[in-house]
Amino acid sequence: MVVVDSTVWIDYLNGVQTPQTDWLDREVGRQRLGLLDLALCEVLQGLRHERRVREAQSALLKFEVFTTGGIEFALAAAGNYRTLRARGRTVRSTIDTWIATFCLWYGHQLLHDDRDFDHFEEVLGLPVIHP
Repeated sequence: MVVVDSTVWIDYLNGVQTPQTDWLDREVGRQRLGLLDLALCEVLQGLRHERRVREAQSALLKFEVFTTGGIEFALAAAGNYRTLRARGRTVRSTIDTWIATFCLWYGHQLLHDDRDFDHFEEVLGLPVIHP
């Protein structure tokens, strides 16, 4: 499974060409792709027009959307954040910590365009797609 971060989905839905969106375009239908419920929220909350919201929602809901959360998971995510901080790495987003922890827990790869995930890859071994 490849979890696709909101950074890639936003570019993809807006027709922005990056190595990540090129990879996504090539692999749709060939790879098992998904996103977290929080990433779905991030993508949709940035849209201003209701028609665009409906289009994006329809497109994204064709992929697996994972519901996340719970006490045990929150403790693990907080622990990962503290581990990175103890090693001098600061993650700017709780949602990024959540997504990275989800991928680490379940052994999923991550496709992203956000430097915060680099810390998780370098220190904790987050499996990342590098197109």
